[in-house]
Amino acid sequence: MDSAEPVWKVINPWVIAITVTLATFMELLDTSIANVSLPHIAGGLATSYEESTWVLTSYLVANAIILPLSAWLSRVFGRKRYYMSCVGLFTISSLLCGLAPSLSWLICFRVLQGIAGGGLAPVEQAILVDTFPAAKRAAAFALYSMAIVTAPAIGPPLGGWITDSFSWRWVFFINVPIGLISLFFTSRVVSDPPEFKREVEAARNAGKLRIDYVGIALIAIGFALLEVVLDRGQQDDWFESRFIVVCFTVTAISLIAACVWELNHPDPVVELRLLRIRNFALANIFYFMFGFTLFGSTVLIPQMLQSLYGYTATDAGLVLGPGAFVIVLMAPIVVRLVTRIPVAVLIGFGYTVFGLAMWWFASFNLAADYRHEAMARGLQGFGIAFLFVPVSQLAYSYLPKDKNNKASSLTNLFRNQGGSVGIALMTTVLARRSQFHQTVLTPHITAYDSAVTSNLSSTAERLMSSGYTAADAAVRAQAQLYEMVQRHASMLGFLDCFWVLGVVAFAGPVLALCIKKFGKEAAVKSEGAH
Repeated sequence: MDSAEPVWKVINPWVIAITVTLATFMELLDTSIANVSLPHIAGGLATSYEESTWVLTSYLVANAIILPLSAWLSRVFGRKRYYMSCVGLFTISSLLCGLAPSLSWLICFRVLQGIAGGGLAPVEQAILVDTFPAAKRAAAFALYSMAIVTAPAIGPPLGGWITDSFSWRWVFFINVPIGLISLFFTSRVVSDPPEFKREVEAARNAGKLRIDYVGIALIAIGFALLEVVLDRGQQDDWFESRFIVVCFTVTAISLIAACVWELNHPDPVVELRLLRIRNFALANIFYFMFGFTLFGSTVLIPQMLQSLYGYTATDAGLVLGPGAFVIVLMAPIVVRLVTRIPVAVLIGFGYTVFGLAMWWFASFNLAADYRHEAMARGLQGFGIAFLFVPVSQLAYSYLPKDKNNKASSLTNLFRNQGGSVGIALMTTVLARRSQFHQTVLTPHITAYDSAVTSNLSSTAERLMSSGYTAADAAVRAQAQLYEMVQRHASMLGFLDCFWVLGVVAFAGPVLALCIKKFGKEAAVKSEGAH
């Protein structure tokens, strides 16, 4: 008998869950923690801010390439061995990022970090599915969801505080002790389950673990360039840029060819045929929407608070805090509800609350205070609490157990791509709608408007009383008026973005009507038919 089999069975599953969730938290924290440090990175490495944004893009590109391949790689190398390799590489590359002497070296190390990070989440999710029986899986996913939602929320304020208090290099150094702790516990408590070992052994004996060079190349090129398009599109004016057009064309050709190739391959790198299972396909749509709305709003809210309300990065992070707190508070309640209430009801309710929260944000003005901003974020967290666990249950409801590993790659891919699309689209909508509102507001600022002339006169008088000359006060008053117009236009642009996020969230209850009943729900329905 395999000596690893009894060990895998006797280890407390919650120890395993906490161990793998630690690495999830570390990886997701790193996706957002470096954002606020970019100006410091650019200054510290004597480069422009524009060039420093490749620190983020390079990580996302490498992450997008590995995500769909992680299930296949874990079968080739063994799940535990591959997982520990990813944690080890992430830890080492984080150290190297902190020591990087130039921007070029930092980007190279961020690519390594992205490759390692892309392999973590899918394997962790597969480990949770195989570690916990179906009856206790909801509680495990509740813990996992806390890390997924909390890490991106605390990343920006934590990154800002670390950068201001120490140095941008410590944004990367902070991963080293976490990675070492994760490696230590993983080596002690995680092992490949017997079913996974038998599946891999059978595939190896049947010659199915041969390297699919064509599939890997098409997927790598397609998702790498897709991430470049999404991350650089707004900055390069989308399809007005030849670079973006070329990248998008190659992306479309590569991904279409990859779909055709993988669907006809006997042992594909990415198991697209799993999308024929209705509940699994719906779960991936929900994951995409989840990433789209969550990451889209998590980028918008701090940006709005810092640019329009004058919040510091830390203060903006405190607005995001209540949402994470509500999710942590609701997690054990949702675990109990998921065994009593159909997942379709929970998912529909969660997305409805999420949509209402976004529309609450869309009703704010420049006079909104911290209490209302935090309450709206708390309501959003309340909606999110009803999503991740039920959607995870939905994904594995009709899935064969030997497909858990491949399924986790797809679900994480959809969630991450949803986040990338959400951030890219919200950034574009914000820029375009702010410009639109400015063109609408500016014509109303004329010398024939009594309110405008009164505002200019009172501002100029106030400035002259502070020591400005009459001429300087007049110019300064006009500049302040123009700045006020820009602030109002930007605010209206943010509100439009929140309306869009609300509309996307409200598609959730409609899609929930298509869910096929499973587990106790299906059993009750069957008994009623008899």
